[in-house]
Amino acid sequence: MSELLKVERIVAGYGEAKVLKDIDLSLEQGQALALLGRNGTGKTTLINTIVGHTRRFAGRIWLNGADITGFKPHQRALAGIGWVPQERNIFKSLTVEENLTAIAVPGPWDLARIYRMFPRLQERRANMGNQLSGGEQQMLAIGRALMLNPKVLLLDEPLEGLAPIIVQELMRILSDIIRDEGLSVILVEQNARKALSITHNAVVLERGSVIHASTAAQLLAQDEKIDTLLAVSQH
Repeated sequence: MSELLKVERIVAGYGEAKVLKDIDLSLEQGQALALLGRNGTGKTTLINTIVGHTRRFAGRIWLNGADITGFKPHQRALAGIGWVPQERNIFKSLTVEENLTAIAVPGPWDLARIYRMFPRLQERRANMGNQLSGGEQQMLAIGRALMLNPKVLLLDEPLEGLAPIIVQELMRILSDIIRDEGLSVILVEQNARKALSITHNAVVLERGSVIHASTAAQLLAQDEKIDTLLAVSQH
């Protein structure tokens, strides 16, 4: 496997505040990484930095061997960075189908394939974005990111605030995307065990620094270590 995404000695934050401190991160082609940590440890800032929405003080970012450090957010998207932010950011005044096709890039992920993966979106294809439930909006946000045919998909807490039955459905879909489709993914998720169950590797952040890196299976097998690293019980 070849290295797809490389974050090298990144220092980044907002304004004058430095949130990330010398972060090194590597993602191989076809692999999925669980990005874990308590609230406020820098997970979203790291995702936003890869996307290009923070102030970078030092370090480089590489995608598929190309230095994209100087790229603007839209250039990173076109280069292959797919992003599902916490806020979802769907176009609420457009229909489901318009949301999916508005920024689509030709490739294997097309409308028919998205509808096969998310039958609920096909059923609601003529509904406006603001007529969807939270779970449907999340499905739409993921589908729209896939329509960019990204090289890597960044998911920032995609299960947050959703009903258990929707969480179960999205977990199955994310597992398909990772295990069956072989898409490279970075998954930020508060429930560490859920994230670890569908990913290959794990990184834990604390105060803007990496404090743990291992395979997902190794960390999943150590209940006490998970609880210690995240300082909470997630049983």
